[in-house]
Formats: sequence, structure tokens, C-alpha cells
Amino acid sequence: MFSLAQAVAAAQVGAFLISPFVGRILDWYKASTGKDYSSETDPGVVSVRQIFAYYKTYGLNTVVMGASFRNAGEIEALAGCDKLTISPQLLEELSRDTGALEQKLFAEKPGAAPAKMDLDEKTFRWLLNEDRMATEKLSDGIRLFAKDLLALREMVSKRLEAAA
Repeated sequence: MFSLAQAVAAAQVGAFLISPFVGRILDWYKASTGKDYSSETDPGVVSVRQIFAYYKTYGLNTVVMGASFRNAGEIEALAGCDKLTISPQLLEELSRDTGALEQKLFAEKPGAAPAKMDLDEKTFRWLLNEDRMATEKLSDGIRLFAKDLLALREMVSKRLEAAA
């Protein structure tokens, strides 16, 4: 998940959970702009906050589970999100931090949300097309998942042949 349009479309069809890829969004923007970002200006963090605010403002029950973090600051900036998937390395780093963790996201006070959207396929495709990062990252992700699926099928096939 890389954009608000994807998140809205997923909620409209009743998705239980979405997983915006915070670090992959950041990676794209850093490569595209050459800029460094703080935890507060990180485009992946900003995206998750926008999606969270949208869902909570409009009473959408789809769970927001941030993923693909590059640093502990991104995780801390999303404290209060419905769910987060955190790598063992970042969990270890967070466990050594003895400071207070300030909650940043609140379901009952989600902050400013974009205008409510009712997406049909045409509008969704237009919004996705207009978001270069989301379009590129989504197509990259689909290609990588397809490649991984082929590798998994080959591995299973070889193991089944060896076991026969």
C-alpha cells in the first residue's frame, strides 16, 4: 500500500487490514529528491498519518498496520497507529530506549483528514496514475512478489521431487 487512493479503495471494498510501506515510500522520495527527511517530515510517516486520519474521521473499520520501517524514529512518529510490524533489529533498538514514548496518533482525535472520497474504478485509476511514487512502487512490488512466488514454487517442487 503506497497511497491514500489505494487505502480508500481498500476500505470501500471492506478490507480488514492495509499495510502501508513506510520505508519504501521514504526510499522512493529520498532517491527522487536527494533530500533527507526527519521522522516528522518522512513521506511514509506522513502517508500513514493521512490514511489513519481519513479512516478514523470517516468511521472506516479497516485496520492500518504500518510496515517496512527504516528507523526507530518512523515507528515512534506513528505511536498510536492501529498496528505496526517491526523488525527484530528495530525492536531491539527500541527496547534500549529508556525515554518516554509519546503517543502521536489518536483514533478519537485523528486530526485533519482529506475530503471524503467515493472512488469508482475510473477515479481510482486516475488518482493512482497521478501519484508517480505509488504507481512505481506498486508495480515494483507486484513484480517482486511474482518473482518470489516463482522461486517459492520451484523450491517446493524440488523438495517434493526429493521426497518422492
